[in-house]
Amino acid sequence: MDQMTIGVIGGSGLYEIEGLTDIDEVRLETPFGDPSDAYITGKLEGVKMVFLPRHGRGHRLLPSEVPYRANIYGMKKLGVQRIISVSAVGSMKEEIVPGHIVIPDQFFDRTQGKRASTFFGQGVTGHVQFADPVCEELSDVLVAAGQSAGATVHKGGTYICIEGPNFSTRAESKIYRSWGVDIIGMTNLPEARLAREAEICYGTVALATDYDCWHDGHEDVTVEAVLAIIKQNVDMARNIIKQAVSKLSSVPRCECGESLKFAIMTDHSLIPEQTRKDLDPIIGKYLD
Repeated sequence: MDQMTIGVIGGSGLYEIEGLTDIDEVRLETPFGDPSDAYITGKLEGVKMVFLPRHGRGHRLLPSEVPYRANIYGMKKLGVQRIISVSAVGSMKEEIVPGHIVIPDQFFDRTQGKRASTFFGQGVTGHVQFADPVCEELSDVLVAAGQSAGATVHKGGTYICIEGPNFSTRAESKIYRSWGVDIIGMTNLPEARLAREAEICYGTVALATDYDCWHDGHEDVTVEAVLAIIKQNVDMARNIIKQAVSKLSSVPRCECGESLKFAIMTDHSLIPEQTRKDLDPIIGKYLD
């Protein structure tokens, strides 16, 4: 059985993984700038892990400032084959109660074009399939892990990704609800796109912290309220990760690892040498 390397990107409140052994700190330079912070490598339950705090230690980076390309590129360079993304989100459905966990299977983009969310460009064009933006195999494991950890887990759902950093207006929140979305956040869609291009399985553990501002029976979302729920949810998220990693130690049966097989459109002889060099960890195996 081949050994997997599992990446975890921690969101609001999750800045480290408890229980890691053989810990090391790795700082990487990438063609896309510096990642959010140093990567923490180690083992959890005997499984190789790589952890990165999305907003940096101390939560220094706005959602629009997160260096998504550098973060995913670094995961690829470190041999990560599956990424578990942990994120705080708002609930857009009555039945998704603050404190519940959602494992979404769809995304809807309401960012404003400020974030680079592709590795392509600079002389190479590619188009990946993204109809199903998360890894079903990984998501199924996360659902089972959440249930084993004692969480109330909602399988599937649409995550609407907004620009931030401000929360929604009441009008926006009600319109988003009318579209049928399930949760609202500010970070996961660029990660999912880049992970697909990097041929890394990607799944989200979304921690519902509030009802945004659409719910007449609840107070409008505030940072104080969000932080209170996050404190309750972070231990649960750590438990879910612990439950999941042992089930993710074998080679995946999904097709995420071949996402670029037919994606590159550019004549290989025309790809600039610097672009080849920069993207070698991602597209190199298809250019040999």
